[in-house]
Parts: sequence; C-alpha cells; structure tokens
Amino acid sequence: MSPFPLPKRFAYLAAETGPRILLEALALHGTKEIIGGQHSPEIMSWLRELRFDWITSDEVPWCGTALAIAAVRAGVAVRHPEMPRAFWWAGWGSPVAVPMLGDVVVLSTSHVGIYVGEDATRYYLLGGNQANSHNISGFPKSWLKSARRSPWKVAQPANVRRIWVNGSGVATAPTTR
Repeated sequence: MSPFPLPKRFAYLAAETGPRILLEALALHGTKEIIGGQHSPEIMSWLRELRFDWITSDEVPWCGTALAIAAVRAGVAVRHPEMPRAFWWAGWGSPVAVPMLGDVVVLSTSHVGIYVGEDATRYYLLGGNQANSHNISGFPKSWLKSARRSPWKVAQPANVRRIWVNGSGVATAPTTR
C-alpha cells in the first residue's frame, strides 16, 4: 500500500484483498510527475523496468505506463511495447459490459485507469497522469470506450463487484443499477 493516504471516501480500498492489479496500482498512489526539465525518479524507474526506453520523460501521457507497471507486477500481463498507449488496453483481457472493482477502464479521451467505484454520472479511476499524479479521479460515464476484466490465473477474486460511491461514504451498488 502507498504511504500516501487515500481520500476519505475511498478509504475502503485499504481493506481490499484483490484483485492483484488493484493492489499493485494502490502501491503507486501519490506518485507525482515533475513539471519541466526534471523527471520523477519513480516514473522513470517504471519506464526502465518495462524497457520503454524510447520514452525519456514524464512529460508524455503516462496513464498507460502506470497501468502497465501494475499489470506486469501483478503477473496478469506481459510487457508489450504498445502498453503506454491508453487505447492499447481496449484489447487487453476480456470485455465486460459493466466495470467492477479492479477492471481496466479505457476512456474515449485516450485515458486509462482502474475502476474503484462509481456514482450516478462518473466512474472513479485509480490511475496515473490524473492532474500530473497517480490518484483517484472521477470521469463522466459517457466517456467509456471499453471496460476490460483481467485474465485471472486461478479464479476471479470474490470481491470483484460494483462499488457505489456517495458523498458521505461508500456502499456496494445495488444489482439493479
């Protein structure tokens, strides 16, 4: 788990036991890019680990890179040179009609992150390059391009579910939503 505290209404994530891609992504929470000529040592180390040596700064969109490092470390993906591109993830895993905890969500705006909840109008994604950091941000549901489920090594974790986020706390979404 990241040393950076989660926002109060997403504190439930600290008790989640899976999926592994989610846990690996939570460990990245709080990572920030450095604007200008210097670059985040952590983001640059991800690029080296993934052998994306053609990317030489954190000034490029790095949402796909953040997801790639989480997926590779979780053992649910093997390194692919197109992983830094958000739309590459629209062909990864298995398509799902409704995203749930730990699913990869690809947005029509060329952004990608991991589903951690929703409300009536937004999906909340844990991901990189969201206001220049790795955090949880809300995006309009109308921007959904693709939702993808991880290829499980054994079986889908029991806690994969829809999460309804409201202003005062969190509740599991009713099945009728």
